[in-house]
Amino acid sequence: MTGPDATFRGQADLLGPQEVRALAEVLDLKPTKSKGQNFVHDANTVRRIVTVSGVGRDDTVVEVGPGLGSLTLPLLDAAGRVVAIEIDPVLAERLPVTVAERAPELAGNLTVVTADALAVRGSELGEPAPTALVANLPYNVSVPVLLHLLAEVPTLRTALVMVQLEVADRLAAAPGSRVYGVPSVKVGFFGTVRRAGTVGRNVFWPVPNVESGLVRIDAYETPPWDLGEAHRKRVFAVADAAFAQRRKTLRAALSGWAGSAADAEFALVEAGVDPRTRGEQLTTADYVRIAEAARRLGIGSAHREP
Repeated sequence: MTGPDATFRGQADLLGPQEVRALAEVLDLKPTKSKGQNFVHDANTVRRIVTVSGVGRDDTVVEVGPGLGSLTLPLLDAAGRVVAIEIDPVLAERLPVTVAERAPELAGNLTVVTADALAVRGSELGEPAPTALVANLPYNVSVPVLLHLLAEVPTLRTALVMVQLEVADRLAAAPGSRVYGVPSVKVGFFGTVRRAGTVGRNVFWPVPNVESGLVRIDAYETPPWDLGEAHRKRVFAVADAAFAQRRKTLRAALSGWAGSAADAEFALVEAGVDPRTRGEQLTTADYVRIAEAARRLGIGSAHREP
């Protein structure tokens, strides 16, 4: 990573409003809400996103939903390699052409993977493995996509994503906040999370009905817990159960997950958590301790699976 400020090569001709609309017309593309398509057409905005991401020449960046290439071009101008995951085969086929036209010296640094970002495997992204995620995520699947890629690509050192402002607030919320919930806990499993700015509606085409926000996740330099799949699933199961009934105390909310209220209390006490606490008051680390305590005691839904 090069630090907080990306250094651009100056070898990419970025897209503006006219170019975005012209490309869409060539492709007979009509953005749809079902695919969460809102294309950024402001060069200053995409440069700012890349700068805040801090990516540099040593980074392989994975981008989700590159669309017409507005963000892809400045990413290529700053990073070493870009792997773009695009579900729409028409857009996936066009993207390398756009890059060849507007950044010919960088075209060899782009790989396009035609796939659903919710199902793509890390092995499909090639080598060198991605070190950064930078994306304007489709609003309708932003959190599932983010969590899937953080889990599937353990080599990611940082992620900078643009999401609906309300979702950005949830992801970066602290315990005790009104909007703190399952997404906050789960993203916090992978690293430190913070808000990294806002993006107005007028830089998109079509103009969305909501504001957007930037969220940055920095992976833990030394993971404070096991990041493996089995452990992650145990921790996430506890969080899901706790927030499914967030108005209840953890003793009550976790009773179904644990098998009984008494077993839930047993696991909570073992983890050093007051059973009268509510889920919204716990940190990700607290959920990890509960999951680990439950595993030691043989308590929890995972122990009842065949």
